[in-house]
Amino acid sequence: MISALVPKRIIIALILVFASQLLLPAIDPVRDWPAWRGPQGNGSAFPNQEIPQVWSETDNVLWKVPISGRGHSSPTIVGNRLYLTTADVGKQEQRIHCLDCQTGQEIWQTVVHTGNLNKGGNRRTSQASSSVSCDGNRLYINFLNKDAVYSSALDLDGKIIWQKKICDFETHQGFGSSPLIYNHLILISADHRSGGKMTALDAKTGKTVWSHSRPALANYTSPALLNAAGRDQVLLSGANLISSFEPLTGKLLWQITGSTTECVVTMVTDGERVFSGGGYPKNHTVAIEADGSGRIAWKNSSRVYVPSMLVKDDYLYAVMDAGFAVCWKSDTGKEMWKERLGGEFYASPVLMGNLIYSVNVRGRIFVFTTDPNEFKLIAENQLGDEVYSSPVICGNRFYLRVADMKNDRRQEYLYCIGRKSSAL
Repeated sequence: MISALVPKRIIIALILVFASQLLLPAIDPVRDWPAWRGPQGNGSAFPNQEIPQVWSETDNVLWKVPISGRGHSSPTIVGNRLYLTTADVGKQEQRIHCLDCQTGQEIWQTVVHTGNLNKGGNRRTSQASSSVSCDGNRLYINFLNKDAVYSSALDLDGKIIWQKKICDFETHQGFGSSPLIYNHLILISADHRSGGKMTALDAKTGKTVWSHSRPALANYTSPALLNAAGRDQVLLSGANLISSFEPLTGKLLWQITGSTTECVVTMVTDGERVFSGGGYPKNHTVAIEADGSGRIAWKNSSRVYVPSMLVKDDYLYAVMDAGFAVCWKSDTGKEMWKERLGGEFYASPVLMGNLIYSVNVRGRIFVFTTDPNEFKLIAENQLGDEVYSSPVICGNRFYLRVADMKNDRRQEYLYCIGRKSSAL
């Protein structure tokens, strides 16, 4: 049935991703969202899901649950369980919550760190900005605590199995890099102004398998696993570099200068080129040939600093921080269209079939098509008063973490949107 509904190239891409990570028995790309940026690591949800295009705070809401504390992480979903991080400054706790996907009811919560929450950074940052990664057997999470970055592994019942200090960390804006699973490794980036690390840990034991020192510059990107130029590559942008590593050994495959200093976006690929954006000290969007030649295919001065980009067919789509949606030809950078959505954007958009779902800071959700010939807005919806977390689409459901601001009190909620007739 799947092959009849999904283009062959998507099936091949999914097989490559999951075969390379040995996750075929555990992870279902239709029903699961196992890590930051989804089952393919690029913000693409499985197509042909029955997601409503129109909803409100009451219509097409399957459930809504309060989330204590604050966090900017996105939900991680495997099977019928949802995992979400949060930080409670009052209790001085950084936690993972496990919820039932059908009802939103909490199954368990685990305090990963107590005390020593960071006090610095941007006023909009959170102490739980990293998303959980799951290989079907364990959970992995990064937290900044006690002026250092720690990676932790938990079993599916919330028991901490191991915890590893990656490096000390000098806070500038904050920390939000999510762990990346590849085969038996957990890959973690921790760039900061005193010199960070790009590190691979053994998933079973937490022992360091390989590690690289990074420039002493602030940067915020998560590593991306991309199959580009015919091979798996771990890509990391920022700190004035774009770097490619062989995932299993850490060998530096290629590296070029020219990226701006501070980046937030997670890189994507069209299979031949890789794409990155940055916003300090200059606005910078760039396409680089992924074959190791170091050749820049094209670049421009668009500010795609925080929201990660999307690739579909031969086109690159972005939502700029300042509220413009844009489509470029991926090989040449030719602008196909550019349209103002409105508001500021920190959340990364999600692609589902021929539709892009993008959320601004004020909780306005825009649904528009990937038609490269013209911008077509399909719907606008509103949830909450404030959104920094990126949405998730899987199992015929749309999940979004929002905050309501009532009487000077901030309360976070997790929404599950879907048709009541649609099975999970």
